[in-house]
Amino acid sequence: MVAQVTTGDRRGRCPGALARVRPDGRGGCRPELLRIVPRVSPDGEGAACTAWPPVYSTVQAGPATVRVAVAGGGPPLLLLSGIGANIEMWEPAARHLTGRRLVMLDVPGTGCSPALRVGLRMRGYAQLVTRVLDALGLDRVDVLGYSWGGALAQQLAHQAPDRVRALVLAATTPGVGGQPPSPWVVALMSSPARYYSRTYLRLTAPVLFGSSPGAAADSPHDEARLHRPPGLVGYTQQLYAVSGWSSRRWLRQVDAPTLVIGARRDPLAPPRNAHIMAAALPHARLEMVDGGHLFLLEDPAPSCTLVEDFLREQDAGTAPVPAGPQLGGSGRPADPRAFPADRTPH
Repeated sequence: MVAQVTTGDRRGRCPGALARVRPDGRGGCRPELLRIVPRVSPDGEGAACTAWPPVYSTVQAGPATVRVAVAGGGPPLLLLSGIGANIEMWEPAARHLTGRRLVMLDVPGTGCSPALRVGLRMRGYAQLVTRVLDALGLDRVDVLGYSWGGALAQQLAHQAPDRVRALVLAATTPGVGGQPPSPWVVALMSSPARYYSRTYLRLTAPVLFGSSPGAAADSPHDEARLHRPPGLVGYTQQLYAVSGWSSRRWLRQVDAPTLVIGARRDPLAPPRNAHIMAAALPHARLEMVDGGHLFLLEDPAPSCTLVEDFLREQDAGTAPVPAGPQLGGSGRPADPRAFPADRTPH
């Protein structure tokens, strides 16, 4: 069986380009004729043999051309990244997520995926993700959503519940109805300048991410950040997608077992949001870690251990089904009464 998937290479080079942003700001890479390859089978055939580097492909998902990568073997785990981020930024975490077939993608306008002609809302991005899964022959996956990708993961679990076996939400929020970041953090997030300048990232990392300048700017994920910055159009489209978005009205309907990981020093996704989501989700476990917004990239081992333990429970069918949210990090359950239902129009 053949899907609309075309191969790249293990070095992650964009087809026919050096992976820099196009002059029109739309991101993506110059086209190249690529051969069609067999789809990745549900049992892992066609996946990468080692955890890193991954095997790169290009998928036509409706109107979007999406660069995807598959690494490792085992049950599939879809990784959805933060705003503007590219596949290569997952490397620090990917090396700690063993025994999983990691599926990653450059959202349109980031990495080597060209920007969309017309922007989408989160619902449209979730539909795009399901088309990517269709092209790869993946019927059901575990999903790890990080930051902006956490909002997309919530939308996907709500919109296509049959495609999501288990959910991990890291350093993310329920959108409107959650605790927003400070105004100056919002202002800094409105620009992708941190993807273009290491100096700018060093200056803003403590305010934006709660990170030390060195941890944010002198690391493997930062090298990937600077090597493939998002286009301005694609970055703006992601901002548009999440503006006004909220999961508060339907979060209680998400039935997938969920691990919520929050960071105690996260200025971008304040820790109260993790409590709000865990209180609303019917089958949630909450873990709080010490660190800032980039904990999964700067110090991946502890949080990746939490993810692996949680997913192994799902594999074995031994995960408890809680009557309410369970909290591992602070020692007591979250109280749903502390977080009243959102009355903001969806």
